Order: sequence, then C-alpha cells, then structure tokens
Amino acid sequence: MPQLKLSVITVVYNNARDIERTMLSVLNQTYANIEYVLIDGLSNDGTLDIIKKYQDKIKLISEKDKGIYDAMNKGLAAATGDYVLFMNSGDELYAPNTVAKVFAAADDADIYYGETEMIDDNGQSLGQRRHKAPENFTWRSFKYGMNVSHQAIYIKRSLVEPYDSRYHLSADIDWIIRAAKKAKRIVRVEGYVAKYLVGGMSKQKHRQSLAERFDIMKRYYGLVPTLFNHFVIAFNLGWYWVRNRRTND
Repeated sequence: MPQLKLSVITVVYNNARDIERTMLSVLNQTYANIEYVLIDGLSNDGTLDIIKKYQDKIKLISEKDKGIYDAMNKGLAAATGDYVLFMNSGDELYAPNTVAKVFAAADDADIYYGETEMIDDNGQSLGQRRHKAPENFTWRSFKYGMNVSHQAIYIKRSLVEPYDSRYHLSADIDWIIRAAKKAKRIVRVEGYVAKYLVGGMSKQKHRQSLAERFDIMKRYYGLVPTLFNHFVIAFNLGWYWVRNRRTND
C-alpha cells in the first residue's frame, strides 16, 4: 500500500521569532511523504528570509492576503496530500516521529486527532490543554468548546471545504465541524501530537472570538442547547479557577 501523503500548511506574517522552530518540527519528521506548504503574507521583518533558507523543501506562496483564513484557503488550494494539517507559526509537531505515529494508529481513517501540549513564548511546557481531547470525537463534540486543537487534527483532504470568510477568528471551529459531519471513521491517537503556542488573535480579541463561536454553535446545535452549554462552560471555568487557586495557595 502506498504511503499516505500529508500536506502540512503553515500561514505566517511577520513572525521571524517563531517560524523556523515551526518549520523544523515539520521538516525533521521521520515520515517521508510530507508536502509542506508555506503561505506568507509578504512579511517584512526577516520571516521570508528564514523561510527561503528551506525553499527547496517547501511549496511557498508569498503575497498579500485578506486575513488568516484567506491565507489558509490558499494553503488548501495548493495542497495535494491525502490529508491536511494546519500548523500555525509558533506551534510545532510534538516530536520527530509524530506523523509516523499518527498514521500508524489505524488504516484509512477520515480524521485522526490527538492531544495538545501548551507552550509559552520560550517554548516551555504549560501542560495539557484544559479542554482534553475526547475519547470519541464526533461533530457534536465541540458543543462544550473546542476540545481538539486545530494543530492536532488530520483530516482527509477530500472532506474539507474552504474556510467560511464571514468569520475572522473562529472559522476553524466551523471548518472542523463541517468535515467531522462527513467523516465515517475518526481515530484517536494516544498522547501528544502537537505543541500550541499560547496567545494569538483569538486571545487578543477574545470577545469577538466568543461571539463568533456562539454563532457557529447556535447554527449547528441550536439556540437553546447552545445557551445551556455556555452556562455549563462558564460554571466549569469558574470551578477550574477556584480549584487551581486553592492548589496554588
């Protein structure tokens, strides 16, 4: 059986500090059949110079875009793999054998997913995400929040559609739900498969991000269930904060 081809897509604009770390986590994989697509928004801080050091190993598009999801759609259009994975600038594949581990988990799944480790600006571990990846993931799994990170989900390219341009911060949730609704077989990979750099635009513009998430969940799960689920999320967040404060006191 031919080795499955994975298209890893990274979009970046002016992130000279982190881009090489992300790139090397992909380029140093032991798995051979990886196509690496870099979408650069015409960076002017030295990012593009770093990317071009590896130009013979990547597929590079460097041009103006209309925002992060426009750039991600360009990446999807350029991808030719059996599966796609988005690895944002600053994030990393967890270890050099991660892709091999994912595809060894099972044959011909529509979606593979795993757990994510949080890291800070210095690359130091902050532990596992608060939203733990579920044992069994379906399109309904996001009703209490995004419990599988974008960097930890491999989706068959035949299932994916372009990102919805009406959303500016949370289109990834909608994108994953749409793909998961089509999926017949979803496989959980044990352990960490990605490192996520804490921060980003969804944190900087938190209220807008929450409003978009609410709209997405309302469309898929209904208004009343979404209101109830948000109450449950708020309660759990409050309890999580109290418990951690007691632990740290």
